[in-house]
Amino acid sequence: MREQPGIAIVVGAALALLTAPAAARPAPPAAGELPLVPLPQSVTQGSGSFLVADGARVGTPPGDAGAAAAARLLAQHVRAARGIALAPVAGEAAIRFVRDATVTGDEAYRLDSDAHGIRISASGDRGLVHGAMTLAQLLSPDRAYGRPVAVPALAIADAPRFAWRGLMIDPARHFQPVAVLRDIVDQMAAVKLNTLHLHLSDDQGWRFEVRRYPKLTEVGAWRTPPSAGGPPGARVGGFYTQAELRGLVAYAAERGIVIVPEIDLPGHAQALVAAYPEHGVLGDRPAVGHDWGVNPYLLNPRPETVRFVEDILDELLAVFPGPYVHLGGDEAVKDQWERSPAVQAQMASLGLKTEMQMQSWLIGQLAAYLAKRNRRLIGWDEILEGELPRSAAVMSWRGEAGAVEAAKRGHDVVLSPGPTLYLDNAQSDQADEPPGRLAIQTLADLYRYDPLPAGIDAAAAGHILGAQGNAFSEYLITARQVQHAIFPRAAALAEISWSAPGARNFPGFVARLQPQIARWRRAGLEVADSAFAVTYTLEGKRGDVLRSGRMTVALATQAPLGTIRYTLDGSAPAANSRRYAAPLTLAPGATIRAAAFDAAGVALAAPRSFATDRQALLGAGNDALTACPTGSLALHVPLTADATADAPAYKIDLFDTCSVFPAAPIARARTIALDVARLPRPFGLAHEFTKLRAHYNVTPHGELVVTAGCPTKDAPRPAVLATFPLPDPASAPNRMRFEAALPPQTRDADLCLQFTSPLVDPLYVVDHVQLTEPVQ
Repeated sequence: MREQPGIAIVVGAALALLTAPAAARPAPPAAGELPLVPLPQSVTQGSGSFLVADGARVGTPPGDAGAAAAARLLAQHVRAARGIALAPVAGEAAIRFVRDATVTGDEAYRLDSDAHGIRISASGDRGLVHGAMTLAQLLSPDRAYGRPVAVPALAIADAPRFAWRGLMIDPARHFQPVAVLRDIVDQMAAVKLNTLHLHLSDDQGWRFEVRRYPKLTEVGAWRTPPSAGGPPGARVGGFYTQAELRGLVAYAAERGIVIVPEIDLPGHAQALVAAYPEHGVLGDRPAVGHDWGVNPYLLNPRPETVRFVEDILDELLAVFPGPYVHLGGDEAVKDQWERSPAVQAQMASLGLKTEMQMQSWLIGQLAAYLAKRNRRLIGWDEILEGELPRSAAVMSWRGEAGAVEAAKRGHDVVLSPGPTLYLDNAQSDQADEPPGRLAIQTLADLYRYDPLPAGIDAAAAGHILGAQGNAFSEYLITARQVQHAIFPRAAALAEISWSAPGARNFPGFVARLQPQIARWRRAGLEVADSAFAVTYTLEGKRGDVLRSGRMTVALATQAPLGTIRYTLDGSAPAANSRRYAAPLTLAPGATIRAAAFDAAGVALAAPRSFATDRQALLGAGNDALTACPTGSLALHVPLTADATADAPAYKIDLFDTCSVFPAAPIARARTIALDVARLPRPFGLAHEFTKLRAHYNVTPHGELVVTAGCPTKDAPRPAVLATFPLPDPASAPNRMRFEAALPPQTRDADLCLQFTSPLVDPLYVVDHVQLTEPVQ
């Protein structure tokens, strides 16, 4: 059920960033300038302030282990974010943690500060932790690292709007060491997120050590990467020992965070079946999967396999003491069950008519097993497609319909709808975004989401546990990429699930966010600057610019914060560079470089550049290409499936390898050069394989066909400008260049770039197109 604050909710004005440099004895900010994320429920300003300097003591009640842990956590965060060493002690001090039974709710707290000191009060351990994190933010309000801090006189009464404020990490697709998870746990705590969902198994890897069944990790934790034509690469993978995970559980608990383990079944089970094929359906033994998406391997629902899963759950429950165990239930295509006489006979004996009822029966067996051990099953919203035990909770990912239905049926619900709360989606269309999905979800998109579905009645609303962001890792390979996907969107996720909805406003949030971004970076995290980076829009068409010798370029950022400053000579912009006020009109040749700066003259993002010379106007990188009329560029993928560098990465249409250079200035072009990359085709499409678009290849490995415009119903055969046969993937390098003279054109047109390689071959993608003008 939703956690109800036991305090009066008083929402102040939007809080703005304190950007002024600190003086020798810093002045405290006004209550409306507190750099706090998420926004507290109630802030009341007093008069005066309390100065906190290096060596300040932090007192806790003697023998109170929870208070002592909160004090240590406060000291750790303040040392990292501010460079001030606090000294936790048992006993009284000017800064102190106290137990107060009148603060109702395990996560509620009060923070009171005046000229004599600071007191954090709570009845529960997690409330003390949340109060510690609020104080850590008050003690690092600006960039004056190492300086004393004047904390204003305040009374904060705070508690969360929702009880589940979660983040899902997926080490099953790409394994991340425990140290990476610990770093994320630390910084979840900093913004009061309280649930870490670990996706521990999938087709591509089994990550949980099961001592009774060692092949799950000996075999299931390792896979061979997909090939782009050459020999396969070295095995990749890894797993967590039970000792490592127990340590992580304890580490998270001390920070107010519960870990929810997920073992995905009955689908997404290929790694399990690779290890123990007798628990698959048809008796074959696949390799551990390397294709992202939906694969056919299912768990066998027979009684022996149910007992096998129960044995696994026994070991899982001994490591993870939290109330919930996630058992997936998603994307389980039933073809193997449909083709198995044994499964069909089992269905008949149970009186089941459909395979979905078979899945519901299996989920019900496991839910009952968990219930006997005082645990609750939670699964993705597909588990609603049959009968579901009342105790089961639902995680709604396919929009909000599943959440509404589940709540009306009396099930508790976590909102996690894609694409908004899927953090593996790109945050912008900047060329330097790391790999991911291309349903772009900006910081503002996430911030405007409300976890309480519209139109849900009061009775059903009581079943909304909260919200969770999911960082699936098909394309998040490195720790840096995982962090880039999560931060700073974790702050928006925290605020929409903690703070009162009527108090939120995006301009105030992005201002308050700046100190938190600085804290995260001081802690060594990669934090995306996408929301604050400058983007460029060329007004009009490239050919018109080349003909007229004049162009207009508009500059913008996603977030309403700061002032854009720019240069025209390619040098780095500074706080005193020219201020952007309106679209720039200039002759081709300059390199615009720009960044947004705050009131203190600090850049909010790394500078981004835009070249305007004639060569740049005659070329287009992969990031500038668009989808063909019948397709969609839905993914941004690396050169190899396990590449550890952010670049190169390419926008692709996985159903049809076709892209467009829009309004290409071909009327002025004499030649064309195309840089091409060959990529793996690691996609499990299940029944969507019918969407693949095959093209008749007229050479053994297909061709790259360049046409003036793409085929349409009205113009099925556009003019062919060039055709390049593709080499044998088994022996050719995975990057290549094609060049050709172009036949004269009288007008500009979309340049359609179509590959016709067989569907059994790897994918091809255009990395860069370069046209050249005739020599004058």
